[in-house]
Amino acid sequence: MSQDFPFELFLNSSAKNLKTLDLANTIIKETSAAKKTENTAEESMLAHEAEEISRNILSHLKNSVSSQKFSAYFDNNFSLKTIRSGRIEFSVPTPFIKTILERHYMPNINEAIIGTLGKEFAFSISVAKTNSSPSSNQDNILHSLQEKKGELDRPKQAKEVKFSLPKTLVPTKDDLNLKVESKYLEHLRPSDLGVVIDKKKTFDSFIIGPSNNLAYATARAISGSPGKAGKYPSLYIYSDSGLGKTHLLHAVANGIQENFPSLTICLITARDFQNEMVAATLRNDITSFQKKYSEKVDVLMIDDIHELKNKKGTQNEFFHIFNELYIKGKQLIFTSDKTPKEIDGIEERIKTRLQWGLVIDIQKPDLETRIAILKKKAYEIDLFIHDDLFQLIAQHTRDSIRELEGALVKLSAYSDVMNVEIDADIVKELLAINSNGEQKKHSLDTISKACASHYKVHVADLKSKTRSKEITMARHVAMYLSHKIIGATLQEIGAFYGGRDHTSIIHAIRKVKELISTNGATSKEVSLIENTL
Repeated sequence: MSQDFPFELFLNSSAKNLKTLDLANTIIKETSAAKKTENTAEESMLAHEAEEISRNILSHLKNSVSSQKFSAYFDNNFSLKTIRSGRIEFSVPTPFIKTILERHYMPNINEAIIGTLGKEFAFSISVAKTNSSPSSNQDNILHSLQEKKGELDRPKQAKEVKFSLPKTLVPTKDDLNLKVESKYLEHLRPSDLGVVIDKKKTFDSFIIGPSNNLAYATARAISGSPGKAGKYPSLYIYSDSGLGKTHLLHAVANGIQENFPSLTICLITARDFQNEMVAATLRNDITSFQKKYSEKVDVLMIDDIHELKNKKGTQNEFFHIFNELYIKGKQLIFTSDKTPKEIDGIEERIKTRLQWGLVIDIQKPDLETRIAILKKKAYEIDLFIHDDLFQLIAQHTRDSIRELEGALVKLSAYSDVMNVEIDADIVKELLAINSNGEQKKHSLDTISKACASHYKVHVADLKSKTRSKEITMARHVAMYLSHKIIGATLQEIGAFYGGRDHTSIIHAIRKVKELISTNGATSKEVSLIENTL
């Protein structure tokens, strides 16, 4: 080999080539990094826009569905996945939610898309894969399954062993049943928010039947032509508790708000009307109270007007307000559990004015109407039961729509808490129906349990010598209902409640009767317990 071969030239050239290659690589890396940064920024911007669109769509949906449905199916469950080629894909966590949305809420979603993006888009709903990251794929899932299988094949280590709660800390069946009963009683308990117009109580959500069709038709006519412009400037609706009077009041209020948004509506309970007047009197500002109702209100609706009985000062103010509004042609609507003539403790001049308008009653619903009410309520609370169970419940529960709906609330709570499907045996057990489909006869024991559950005390406390205010009230009501419902003798009641003598029982019964006639809250509580029985 020649010694004159130019190694130095070759090596220098190679070094230069290497430097050039390094420079090229550096340029490529910097270009790639720049593109990556640009792509990341673009992706970030697109992600931000997608989040903004998703938020706006959810905002539209929140205004078009009930708060309960929005919380159950949309809030933290419904999100925008992709928008491409004029098509939108949404994601939900479970197949159940996907089915519910596709069956019932596709029009709402379509309107929300139009309201957000200004035009219609084709859209679909898919179920999100759980426990997956954006970079996961089918191979990762298979690999994960293989790992899980390997974990099952090998013995567990000490740190992997899970411990369950001691039996003393696990809720007992009685604890779970108490939770079910609490949800049921909460449904039956009258709302304190009587002055707030309930947007869900509309004419469309009111089930019509032979027992209430006249009241419904009249209320609907008023919503389309209130006051002196219509046929019924004064309306008085009466019925037993829980048959839909309050629902119609809210439906009229919602209808007038929609048809005549400029009118001022005041929907209030008689008790709140009285409390407002008393507060104004204490402030030495009764004039403002009078002006509010006689000058500012276009539609006055008072629920449970009978609760003004024996309230002479409030009755006097009501009398003058009624006259002012009636003369001005404003709309007046009142509800009660009695006809005007039957209300004790109301001045004759007020009874006369309450009868100036149309007086309508609502009767107890027939079987077909009760079944329709049950099916509508079951849909609202997402309770799925067979049709024959609706028939069974409707045949058993005849007196009150509130009690009818309460039966479904109890069944739904039981299904959720116990994690079971509702069948005929569960219905009969929870609703106290015997094998013939008839209501079980009550006893001292069942009445004591109902009163203890309502007042949140123990049955043992009712039989004890304890005289705290809460326990004494619960004990007195239990004695009163025992005497009224099952006709138990004074001696039987005394023996059951800790061996008390008959004079104590007589005092308890008289005390409760007195409170029922003078105290609206006690009257409602006792009626509520009686309805649950």
